[in-house]
Amino acid sequence: MSSTATLSIGDKNFDYAVRSGSVGPDVIDIRKLYAQTGAFTFDPGFTSTAACESALTYIDGDEGVLLHRGYSIEELSEQSSFMEVAYLLTEGELPSREQLEKFTYTITRHTMVHEQLAQFFRGFRRDAHPMAIMCGVVGALSAFYHDSTDINDPKQREIASHRLIAKMPTIAAMAYKYSVGQPFMYPDNSLSYTGNFLRMTFGVPAEPYVVNPVVERALDRIFILHADHEQNASTSTVRLAGSSGANPFACIAAGIACLWGPAHGGANEAALNMLREIGTPDRIAHYIERAKDKNDPFRLMGFGHRVYKNYDPRATVMQKTVREVLTALNVNDPIFEVALQLEEMALSDSYFIEKKLFPNVDFYSGIILSAIGFPTSMFTALFALARTVGWIAQWIEMISDPEQKIGRPRQLYTGPAMRPYVPLSAR
Repeated sequence: MSSTATLSIGDKNFDYAVRSGSVGPDVIDIRKLYAQTGAFTFDPGFTSTAACESALTYIDGDEGVLLHRGYSIEELSEQSSFMEVAYLLTEGELPSREQLEKFTYTITRHTMVHEQLAQFFRGFRRDAHPMAIMCGVVGALSAFYHDSTDINDPKQREIASHRLIAKMPTIAAMAYKYSVGQPFMYPDNSLSYTGNFLRMTFGVPAEPYVVNPVVERALDRIFILHADHEQNASTSTVRLAGSSGANPFACIAAGIACLWGPAHGGANEAALNMLREIGTPDRIAHYIERAKDKNDPFRLMGFGHRVYKNYDPRATVMQKTVREVLTALNVNDPIFEVALQLEEMALSDSYFIEKKLFPNVDFYSGIILSAIGFPTSMFTALFALARTVGWIAQWIEMISDPEQKIGRPRQLYTGPAMRPYVPLSAR
């Protein structure tokens, strides 16, 4: 049954339809607000505004729920694979065995990048941040694959989507190799998506690389957990860029640039840097007290989440994975002991319990990535690698929406009203 919301401005009333999704809060359809009233809504950060209709991902921050196409993130990360989740997000349903094999085969055959792209890497300084490299290289893909930039052609959209999902691990691995001065490794089609990425990152031509199955599974879970997260800043950036008709490579490059921000994709790096600052387990209590002090600038990074007001469901999966990886790699580093003891102390402290400051996915993922051997500068690049699947799915959904219009947020203007120009001689 449809309902309406009434807005009163002065002595006039205006009715607007209230729309309901399959789950989640209702929305008030205000698309005719300006035409009818001459007024805009004011919502900095768009935290109370639904900018699109989507069937991809649902988050209930109060209950700690994250669903992809209706499937819980816990079940997907435990029972599925990243390739299966990629198919689910881009195609709408879980694949059959035959569909998954065909999809995986297609992605695998697109992992190579144009040989001339190697010249792009050599144009960067050796100490360039991997995200700076990825922004430039991904944006440049449209110059090499211009046969898949026509967004009005469904086949070209599909090819571009497959290319982006397939080539992102290759580009990320090349960014790492360039930073450490090692030769690029070509993809190995006999390996899984994640196993291939590990080999391209840590393998060298002079000797065979054996993929550790525990590490491979842990990284695959991290990719699943970061595949999509509803209308966050980088996803909204991809949609906004796409609304102008920009090619998909440019849109994903825009998403990477947005993700680079420390308030978005850099949280796991910040969490690991915090653990290094604490240094040893005997200093944890001191830093916990500092975190409670409102006058102290120190904050426990990796605890709490802007969206999740309860436990981050992704953190539950990562908590188990941390221990699996540390055990399998026989890691002996005080930083990891700090992490495990800090987690235990914070979860039993009434201050953090009352404020619901639970460890989030960034707290655990940084520990795992560091244990595997990734430098902190690569953390956000790995995030971008995984999130490309979600960005692509969101972009496809947006392009297919007949009601989609070019994004055009409005403003509350507070500058000077019209005034006469004063000649330079009179100022």
